[in-house]
Amino acid sequence: MPLSENEQRMLEQIERALVEDDPKFASTVRSATPRTYLVRRIRRNAVLFVLGLAMLIVGVVLSQMPVLTVVLGILGFSIMLTAAVRGSADLRRMSGRGVDHGRRGGGAPRRRTRPSITERFEERWRRRWEG
Repeated sequence: MPLSENEQRMLEQIERALVEDDPKFASTVRSATPRTYLVRRIRRNAVLFVLGLAMLIVGVVLSQMPVLTVVLGILGFSIMLTAAVRGSADLRRMSGRGVDHGRRGGGAPRRRTRPSITERFEERWRRRWEG
């Protein structure tokens, strides 16, 4: 939905006030792209993965204390798994494959010859209740 003229004017005034008040922050916000944030998140997930791997290794090395070994192992594995899942999602989003343009209204519609299995189940469920 496009902005009205009044809303556009107010937005321009806010932008000018921001530039006048804090030009360094305004230039930082202007220069940042979504890709910048995704790269930062991917790096953070890589560091978390390495941290989880280190915890897992320390847990294996400390075999003299079985409770600590199990706790460190589970915690390290869960950190590694979380970082890997989040990192792969961010990589998919950065490459453009994770964005579903057909359903969100933006971009070109998805080219699909037949509906997905969930869409078929939903259609069957709808037909069952209607007829």
